[in-house]
Amino acid sequence: MAYEMISFEKDGPIGVLTLNSPKKLNAINATLIREVNAALDAAERDDDVRVVLLTGAGRAFCVGYDISALPEGDQDLGALQRELASDLDFIMRFWRFPKPTVAAVHGYALAAGCELAVACDITVADEKTFFGEPELRFGAGIVAMILPWITGPKQAKELILTGNDRISAKRALEINLINQVAPEGEHLKVAKRLALQMAAIDPLPMRLQKLAINRTYEIMGLNEALKTASDLDVLIEGIETPDSKTFAEISRKEGLKAALEWRDSRFATGDEN
Repeated sequence: MAYEMISFEKDGPIGVLTLNSPKKLNAINATLIREVNAALDAAERDDDVRVVLLTGAGRAFCVGYDISALPEGDQDLGALQRELASDLDFIMRFWRFPKPTVAAVHGYALAAGCELAVACDITVADEKTFFGEPELRFGAGIVAMILPWITGPKQAKELILTGNDRISAKRALEINLINQVAPEGEHLKVAKRLALQMAAIDPLPMRLQKLAINRTYEIMGLNEALKTASDLDVLIEGIETPDSKTFAEISRKEGLKAALEWRDSRFATGDEN
């Protein structure tokens, strides 16, 4: 199948899924979601694919949703709720995918891009990678509130409520956001090595063990908590705050880069950890 914004190829037992919109730092839009889901459908049916490895082309893994593609003005709350529910399902598909998923991350993994990396079973980051959830800094909400389940509430609140988007790979490892830090330029090599170890295991026990781990979190209320957070995100996205209004106005008049500079100028320097 020919893709516009991703590529998918088999490397032995590994299905390598690459977000391939480097000019926009692999920002997520409807086309990318549709193509990723199609690739995952194919990988799920293909018995030769035992592990899916997710990575990004260019300078970044993924910087979240494409802000320039967001609709202007008020949105119908029903339509917004359906859209955010679909966005949540897209991110969590990597968590629920029956085969192991590995993220090989570099550059930036921000907002939904951070959530996408974390939703994979294993996350390997280049040592120069920055993570973050900056949504609140421009009046938006979190699509997939998975961080508290990964890092614990204290760390999740710090990341989300400060909007810090300069969390280093070293700090991400310390707070259990990722599994391993790879030397610069080696993240794909390290991720593939882990993927091959998992691919050598019989698929059925692998599938059942992943299901058992996921089921543990479901029993603790993961799915209900994600649904509640998504419903609250509808409220956040459905209202126009002073911050979101100013950000949108600057973005329309002067471009996204100027809007991001305005956003960052309001916060003290020294975000990097």
